[in-house]
Amino acid sequence: MTLNLPDPLAALGIKKLDRRRFLGLAGLGAGAMALAACGGPETAPPSTPAAGGAAGSGAAGSSGAAAGSGTDWAGVKPATSITFWTNHPGSSEDVEKAIIADFNANNPDKIQVKMVTAGSNYEEVAQKFQTAQSGGGLPDLVIFSDVWWFRYYMQKSILKLDDLLTAVELDTSAYRESLVKDYQYADGQWAIPYARSTPLFYYNKEHWSKAGLEDRAPKTWDEFAEWAPKLAAAGLGTQHVYQLPALADYAGWAFQNNLWGWGGGWSKEWDITCDSAESVAALQFLQDSVYKDKWSGVSSKAATDDLAAGAVSATVGSTGSLVGVQKTAKFDVGVGFLPGGPKVDKPVCPTGGAGLGIPIDIAPENQKAAALFLKFLTNAENTVKFSAATGYMPVQTDADTSALVKANPLVQTAIDQLAVTRPQDNARVFIPGADQEMAKSCATILTSQGSVQDTMTALKATLTKIYNSEVKPNL
Repeated sequence: MTLNLPDPLAALGIKKLDRRRFLGLAGLGAGAMALAACGGPETAPPSTPAAGGAAGSGAAGSSGAAAGSGTDWAGVKPATSITFWTNHPGSSEDVEKAIIADFNANNPDKIQVKMVTAGSNYEEVAQKFQTAQSGGGLPDLVIFSDVWWFRYYMQKSILKLDDLLTAVELDTSAYRESLVKDYQYADGQWAIPYARSTPLFYYNKEHWSKAGLEDRAPKTWDEFAEWAPKLAAAGLGTQHVYQLPALADYAGWAFQNNLWGWGGGWSKEWDITCDSAESVAALQFLQDSVYKDKWSGVSSKAATDDLAAGAVSATVGSTGSLVGVQKTAKFDVGVGFLPGGPKVDKPVCPTGGAGLGIPIDIAPENQKAAALFLKFLTNAENTVKFSAATGYMPVQTDADTSALVKANPLVQTAIDQLAVTRPQDNARVFIPGADQEMAKSCATILTSQGSVQDTMTALKATLTKIYNSEVKPNL
């Protein structure tokens, strides 16, 4: 049921990577750290430099910027002006401006931060950042999503942060473990969590009441399939009972929930499993909900907007949409954990969202100033401000969320779900362009009623080709 790829790392003398090893700190001998959640042991033999070591131990870009561990950060004076590239995730422009204004007015190093809207979404920011690698005009701090940071690592375009974070007294242990370890690989920290999210099950409480349903999210998708006819028969005036996420809006992220619930996935470690019987069954369930049982639709833009407008009774969307949905909706919004499937009921919720990194090819002075701002932007106080304004998760463990939850009790559900999250499939987050390929395949299945098995067989071939040409040579 899985693709038995040629041992992807054998030619490099590196052990086969599972997800835990892949994101873990590469160990050198007996002193390697065994990490929980997304961390893990070694990725290279004791006598071999860890993968990517050049990028984190003295390599430099064309400007001569140091790559991290070779820089005497104590002797570096921070630059007085830096740029921060963002796409304002979760409609966060106002709160980002407020945090930057506070930093500009009060930081002792007299650093002034200029915020740049570098795109309307993560992909546009990524395209701009890619162009700046050769065209100049790099930012000093840049946002990137879960599907982009590892690409930058392979390209050696982002800075290994460990020594710099120590120099500015930023303690990564203050962050939620599962979130900060998402950016660890090859004996280094390559980004810091910022706009981090999980998908939530959103529903219209008024519709639930009119349909005679218990005020909660369904425990499984089979249970929701039993509820759907009751919602359809309640005379709610909706276009559909349920709205599948827009296929261009990270469908590959949300649909991991369905794949895992059926016992499948986009991949298992580096084996591509999107065409397995379990994965095909999960996607067949979704297709049947649209064409056979007719209780689902497919959003053309944003499913949470469709819910907020009252056009559907339920959907799955990012926690980063929570505040926006609550502001827009003219009804009482309910949220719950993602439903389980017939084989797996938990954990079936992926982490997601964006982190912040520092380009390697800028001056050390700018890198240090960027790190100081990064420390401020994601500290315990500001992560709560950001969460209150957007619905994204507070990324610091010592953040006082009591006032946040008191003001918006639904946030507690999102925080609680973090305890039952699952690392994303390698294929989705580490194969360049895989998310777009998954979205195109899901469009074939859900908007053209294409054969699920044939479509997934073709997707596996595409992902395998990308892996062999773009990932394997860079590990």
